[in-house]
Amino acid sequence: MLAPSGKLDRRELARALLADRGEMVCIAGLGAPAWDITAVGDHPLNLPLWGGMGGAAMIGLGLALAQPSRPVLVLTGDGEMLMGIGALATIAVKKPRNLSIVVQDNEHYGETGMQETATRHGVDLVAMARGAGFERTMFVTKAEEVPALKAALHAGEGPFFAVAKIDEASKKLVLPPRDGSIIQNRMREAILGPAAHHQL
Repeated sequence: MLAPSGKLDRRELARALLADRGEMVCIAGLGAPAWDITAVGDHPLNLPLWGGMGGAAMIGLGLALAQPSRPVLVLTGDGEMLMGIGALATIAVKKPRNLSIVVQDNEHYGETGMQETATRHGVDLVAMARGAGFERTMFVTKAEEVPALKAALHAGEGPFFAVAKIDEASKKLVLPPRDGSIIQNRMREAILGPAAHHQL
């Protein structure tokens, strides 16, 4: 679970959070989170984003409101979350009990050249979520904290927000399907059944 740096290994974190997931939907922000959820096992209930930076949390909110009995996880990066930070206010007001957001924070924009993000300079995303109105939050830096993090995703007591500090090292790319309509349609069918494509 830990990288040589002593920080969490991001791919092993994704593996742990998605193990025995049941009916949990996972939306992954573009870049490393999308590659990670694919690397640990492509799944019809995965929605890895190829674009729309800053939109992952709001897509998660929409799914959580549409499927209130199903756990919804947004797994994203610090750069993507910073770009969509206003989403936290809307989510806190709507209070979807089944929505969790986990930010894999390596303090860098990994897809554009490893420029430092604001979290590298002291910006506290957990404090921002609490300020928006999230009552349940976690700040995760140790492997022994991951089981509690995973349990929170299935507790149904959200909205829940966590930051996990991860190692900044790059990983081998494992890319999801590139066709957004395929990803969207397979998720729709997994949630609504085989006739879902007729329900548009």
